[in-house]
Amino acid sequence: MLVDNRRGLLVSVCLLVGALVVTLLYVLPATRPAVQFVDDAVWRFAGVVENDPVTALAKVFSLVGSGMVNWPLRVAALLLLAWRRHWLRLAAFALAVVTSEVLIGTMKAAIGRPRPPLALIETSGAAFPSGHAIATAVTAVGLVLVLASPGRQRWRWEVYAVEFTAVMALSRVYLRAHWFSDTLAGALLGAGLALGWPALLMAIRHRRDPAASTS
Repeated sequence: MLVDNRRGLLVSVCLLVGALVVTLLYVLPATRPAVQFVDDAVWRFAGVVENDPVTALAKVFSLVGSGMVNWPLRVAALLLLAWRRHWLRLAAFALAVVTSEVLIGTMKAAIGRPRPPLALIETSGAAFPSGHAIATAVTAVGLVLVLASPGRQRWRWEVYAVEFTAVMALSRVYLRAHWFSDTLAGALLGAGLALGWPALLMAIRHRRDPAASTS
């Protein structure tokens, strides 16, 4: 899955630490006003640039990042990996999905942040972190890691996955379904899990058997 699992672990840790920092900046009373100041500025800017074509496009991205699209893709990938008997890849992707879903629910319940006002789409539940951003990052980045072979072509697809995650996250901010910090924390967390589990499982496997295949 990864050419260098140590580098993968390092990048994953950086992403997860970034998500933790954003979370703490919002949760801690001393820094929450600064986070809200930035979020309010982005929220106002979204209202200024609002127009019908961009709104329609943002709604499409929001739909693509929803469970209606993410879950069929995840199930199809897991079935394909099982059919190919790529058990390590299957385990890595499954763990990324499961842990992300658990964290979405627990963090939303624990933090309980209200949604932004005047949302352009229907929303429910707490705002922080963005479930759409986490799920999209886990699915997009995770699918590239477990399905594509290492090389220049996969690097290109990894860039596409990151770009799509960023655009989808920004679409949620534009639609005022989430604050900017919600989506930033979610994207970092999802990408960190998607990369971290493959790197961790590969490190464990190589430690036990350096000659083992990564399939």
